[in-house]
Amino acid sequence: DDQAIVRAGFRMLIDAEPDLAVLGEAADGAEAVAVSKATAPDVVLMDIRMPVLDGIEATRQITAAGPPPRVLILTTFDLDDYVFGALRAGASGFMLKERPPEELLAAVRVIAAGEALLAPNITRRLIAHFASQPDPLRPPPDALARLTARELEVLTLIAHGRSNTEIADQLAMSVPTAKTHVSRILAKLGARDRAQLVVLAFQAGLVQAD
Repeated sequence: DDQAIVRAGFRMLIDAEPDLAVLGEAADGAEAVAVSKATAPDVVLMDIRMPVLDGIEATRQITAAGPPPRVLILTTFDLDDYVFGALRAGASGFMLKERPPEELLAAVRVIAAGEALLAPNITRRLIAHFASQPDPLRPPPDALARLTARELEVLTLIAHGRSNTEIADQLAMSVPTAKTHVSRILAKLGARDRAQLVVLAFQAGLVQAD
């Protein structure tokens, strides 16, 4: 974040937690890429609008390295025009800066655990907002043909922001079985995490704006 007072607030909040620690700070995207390479964090908290290099390109460069940290986009606007681009660039989710401190801490832990931070209402609004946007990165038409009927059901629920527990309840299966389905979908589609699955499901037409 290019605002020092914002970074200081996040650092104080995170460092006060016994299981979390801040490894570094950056005032712009280029510095974020360098600090990420130097410190190898589990999670990067990324603003979008920054000088030198914006958060989208910084996210793309950070997640292109392996094994990459997970990126949580922090934005001032709940329908920021850049949020969807950031998800496509490799971010694992996003949240508003105005949310309570405990929600930020919970978000860091969710992202670190490999989950996507995409609440159902946010997912629906993103899909509606970007439904008419041209997208040269659409997956090949047969991408979803690799999935079984059950996996398509699971992917649809993921795209609507459902957790593994909610998927298990809705499809009458155990939570471990739901997790197995999610893992297989990730492998078959070559996706890194659930956020990428949401983007792919939207781009492939599995999820509609309505």
